[in-house]
Formats: sequence, C-alpha cells, structure tokens
Amino acid sequence: MRAEGQGRLIAKVATSRTIFVAGAGIGGLAASLSLAAKGFRVVVLEKSERLEEAGAGLQLSPNASRILVELGLQERLGTRAVTPDAICIMSARAGGEIARLPLGQAATFRSGAPYWVVHRADLQSALQAEVNDHPDIDLRLGCQFEDVVPHAKGLTVVQRSGTARRQELAVALIGADGIWSSVRHHLFPEIQPQFSGLIAWRGTLDATQLPREYTSRRVQLWMGPDAHLVAYPIAGARQINVVAVLPGTWNRPGWSAPGDPFEVKNALVQAKWPGPARMMVGTVDNWRKWALFTVADSGQWSSGSIALLGDAAHAMLPFVAQGAGMAIEDGAVLAKCLAEAGGEAATDIAAALKRYGRLRRSRVARVQRAARQAGWIYHLTGPAAIARDFTIKAMGSQRLLARQDWIYDWRV
Repeated sequence: MRAEGQGRLIAKVATSRTIFVAGAGIGGLAASLSLAAKGFRVVVLEKSERLEEAGAGLQLSPNASRILVELGLQERLGTRAVTPDAICIMSARAGGEIARLPLGQAATFRSGAPYWVVHRADLQSALQAEVNDHPDIDLRLGCQFEDVVPHAKGLTVVQRSGTARRQELAVALIGADGIWSSVRHHLFPEIQPQFSGLIAWRGTLDATQLPREYTSRRVQLWMGPDAHLVAYPIAGARQINVVAVLPGTWNRPGWSAPGDPFEVKNALVQAKWPGPARMMVGTVDNWRKWALFTVADSGQWSSGSIALLGDAAHAMLPFVAQGAGMAIEDGAVLAKCLAEAGGEAATDIAAALKRYGRLRRSRVARVQRAARQAGWIYHLTGPAAIARDFTIKAMGSQRLLARQDWIYDWRV
C-alpha cells in the first residue's frame, strides 16, 4: 500500500475511534481514562489555561475509589488521600457524638475498595498526570467546545482556542462541562439549574491549629437547626477541610466566591451550637462560598451521538457525598456501553449512549433523592431533632453502615 493510502487509512481508523470530552474536571478526566482503557482515542477540551480545581475536599466512597484503583490511580493517590477510621455523626442539640460508622481497613475489606477523603486539587492533579501519560488521550487546555454538527460520518466538533477555530471529526461528544454545561445548553436549552436555597461555605485549616482530639482521622458530620457542618482531614491529614451548609438567598453561579467569616460564625453562635463546632469554624480564616444548584433528572442524557455526564446531566446536593462518585461511575458505564456497541456507525453510537442513560438514570435519581432527604434530616429542629437523634442511636453503627451498602457496593 502506498504511503498516501496508508495515511488515509490511519486517519480513518483514528477518527472512527475518536471521542471528544468537553470539560477536564474530575468527571471528564476520569471518563477519558475509562474510554481510553476501552481502546478509544480521546480528545479532552478544557477552556481554562491551567487546571485549578475550585473547592477543597471531597469524599470518595468505595463505589468511586474502586474505579480509580482499576484505572491505575492508587499509587498516585496513596500519599495524598486519607482513609478515615470512621464517620462520626454529631448532634448540635446533644452536644457531641451520637453514632460512629466504622471505616478504615474494615470498610476496605467489606467493600473491596477504600473510603478516601482527598483534596480536590490532589485528585485532579493525579487524574491529569495519568491522562498526560496516556498515549491515546489528548488534553487541550485553553481550548473550549464551541459547536457540534451531526452528519452521516459522525460529528464535526468545533473548538476554539483564543481567536483560532478548529473542526475535527469524532464518533461521539461527551459533555462533562459541569452544572452550567455548554453541551447541555446546545442539546437541551430548556433544562436550567435550580437554586436550592442553600449555600455551602468551605474552608481549610492546618491540623496543628486544633487540639489533637479534634484532628483524628475521621469524618465529622454535625447536624444542627437549619444547618449542618462536615469536617475531615485532607492532604495527608495535614489539613482539615470544613464545610458549613446554611440557608441563604445569595445564588450567584460559581464554585469559589469570597465569603464573610462572621456570617458563618454568627449563624452557629445564634443557634447555640456547641463549643467544639464553633471552635472549628472560628479557626478558619478564609471562607469561600458556593450556592447549591441542582439539575433535575429529566431523563434526557443523550441525543444522537452526544451525551452528558456528571453535573452536566444530574447535579445534586452534596449531602451523601456522591457528586464526584456519580460522575466517576458515569464515565465507567459510558465507556463500557460504547465498547460493547455493535459498530462504530452513528446509529450504533447513538444506541450505546441511550443504553448508558437507561443504565444510569434510576441509580442517579435514587442518589439525588437520598441527598435531598439527608439534608432535610440534618436540618431538623425541636422535637423532630430529638426523635432523629434517638433513632440514630438506637439503630447502632453496623445498621447505619449497612444502609449505605447500596451505594458503596455498586460495580460497573
């Protein structure tokens, strides 16, 4: 075969296995690794010039960490992630701990994968390093999705870098570009994020700033009147990540607006939260706030050869710590469906993406409902809070942990 003919054949094969992913957040990078592991060539478009993950910490339960381990990330995350010994459920009304869910090595053995808490920047850095090392993934920073045109051969994806525009053929486009997704707007402009009426205040502090009894390797979940507080170690347990969720009307889009520390402190003082919780909040100097928006599961996950993933499809309240986990699961299921497609024609790709949506829809909707219910339970007041605390104590740690099995034991 002549060199020119060989070049055309190679280009055709490459195009027939090329998938574009819009967005290089946690979901987009994890999805690109899952797709590449199934033999696809992946182009990741990210409008930011550098990857700087907003926010602070996140929790990765075994359903998500299992996928990351299978993708080869355990070594990169081993020194950065923390495996907490327990989740401690704390009551502001009772003044302290009312239940403890054992994690650590026991939970790793039980689920076959670790429960990790990790700084978002550390996770994104590990994912980016793995992506950069993969020969079949092309990460394009400072390059954003602009438009997509379906046709008989697949898709033409239009991208822009500065003033330069570029068009390339692909078999599929995946919108992993977050809650304010450009890909979703292109597909389903009628679907808009809805403000929940809640604001998450986030900050970190050095572990050395607190007494030792407050810095053990545990996740603390403080439930209080119309608010709750979560704290856990990150960055190899050198820092403590603190998140306070309070009602409010401020609802600007974005992940990391500056926040007035006195607003958080005063809310806990006025509600008479116990000293340990107020001390932890009072130690954080630099608060960032994030208005909590959600995207209702409308059942529309794909159209033709274009699909949505993670927050673009189903942004949820973070009250069962599954936002990142659901995005990571999405990517694994998406890759499996595309790999099992009957062919690489547009009809085969479209059918695979529809199957992906069918497989994910009920689980994600259940997690969304669980998150809404958890927020309602955490924020109970008066006699309802007393009944809640009594019920949690009566259930005991093992029964409480077993209630999470449907989330933690999921596999692709």
